[in-house]
Amino acid sequence: MAQAKVLPQYIAGLSAAFGAFCMGASMGWSSPVEKLLTEENAYGFPISDDQFGWISSLLTLGATVVCIPVGFVIDMIGRRPTMLALIPPYMVGWFLMLFANSVIMLYFGRFILGFCGGAFCVCASMYSTEISTVSTRGTLGSFFQLNTVTGMLYGYIIGGYCSLLTINILCAILPLIFAAVHYFMPESPVYFAMKGRENDAIKSLLWLRGADCDIRNELNEILEETNKSTDEPKVSIWVALRRPITLKGISIAVMLQALQQWTGINAIMFYSTSIFEDVGASLSGRVCTILIGATQVIMTLVATLIIDRAGRRILLLVSAFFMAITTCLMGVYFQMRDSDPNSVASIGWLPITSILVFIIFFSIGFGPGPWLVMAELFTEDVKSVAGSIAGTSNWFSAFLVTKLFPVLKNSIGSGPTFWIFCGIAIFGFVYVLIFVPETKGKTINEIQLILSGSKKIIDSETDNDSKKIKH
Repeated sequence: MAQAKVLPQYIAGLSAAFGAFCMGASMGWSSPVEKLLTEENAYGFPISDDQFGWISSLLTLGATVVCIPVGFVIDMIGRRPTMLALIPPYMVGWFLMLFANSVIMLYFGRFILGFCGGAFCVCASMYSTEISTVSTRGTLGSFFQLNTVTGMLYGYIIGGYCSLLTINILCAILPLIFAAVHYFMPESPVYFAMKGRENDAIKSLLWLRGADCDIRNELNEILEETNKSTDEPKVSIWVALRRPITLKGISIAVMLQALQQWTGINAIMFYSTSIFEDVGASLSGRVCTILIGATQVIMTLVATLIIDRAGRRILLLVSAFFMAITTCLMGVYFQMRDSDPNSVASIGWLPITSILVFIIFFSIGFGPGPWLVMAELFTEDVKSVAGSIAGTSNWFSAFLVTKLFPVLKNSIGSGPTFWIFCGIAIFGFVYVLIFVPETKGKTINEIQLILSGSKKIIDSETDNDSKKIKH
């Protein structure tokens, strides 16, 4: 029998992750349109800096409120139907953005866009890991972040060179493209197994692995895992979530998602144009922002290619280390500039270089890593809700950072603000070093053993296997 084909998995994974592209475009919309809205009154009515801050951050607040509810929905009706059902409200959100005649309409539009985008974050990341083999799980799990940053770059480019109306139209068509493509993709075989639909799970696996592939072993593993919760005494989801192993997984997933945001990524991305203009860079703000977006896309693509070889944990450690160094350097630069502007006249390159290096190492570790690890840590009976809790922590952290960054920058200065991000990155390095397990190449049962404290058992088995090979 033939081995499992990779291409169908990539097609289905990229299709689901295009929902993240839609969300990324909504996120990338903020930076280039700031001046259009606050200075040029592109909508025909005035928008203050504070109102624009809410317009930007309501996207993340909308994502925050939807993550936990959608975790229940995807277990009830499925991953694929849930994602397709998000398209009508997505279009309502862009309709409000297109025809807004007041700030309130913009508030509602951005909140709805965030609501739909946040739901995609839970659905797409879970769908991608459930349709993949163990060997491709890291790559497919990284598609979510890759599509998010590619969508942001798309937003930067059209935002930098198009009118506001054209920007909104080019963003509004994206959910329709998603619907047209993902309609033809299969449902997750794991979801079918959870619902006792074994024949449908077989059809889904054959579509994903190839008609000539022997799927019996994989099907048995999926059925065994999903049947565990069926055979055991029925307990509520809240009881299941309180299992020690599940609580440990939730604590790791929540902390990684929070650290992803509190190290400052969205503050830098949302306000990148104004940061470059504050520096007085020779390149225009929009060009520098596009440069940042392109760097993020390239390095996230690199992460997608290496994450199944290098491992999640080592990339998270390297990422946190360099994020700490670069945010420290940015803090030093802005502190020097605020004390004596002439002292930084010859080092205007430093914050730009630091931001680019920050983006590079964020993109290979703390960009895709938290989403991938989140989808790997939990058993099927709690995965949807536990993952949703972690997603909620991510978007709520993004909301707080987006709102607090300009406040901190104005009250204590840019230098100390970036030093706060530096301190959080150092904490992230220590946390990953001590608490985060390596999940590369491990089955869900092996990961659960590690979380239960049985890592030494697995390591000793690996050592024994290595000794046998040598003999």
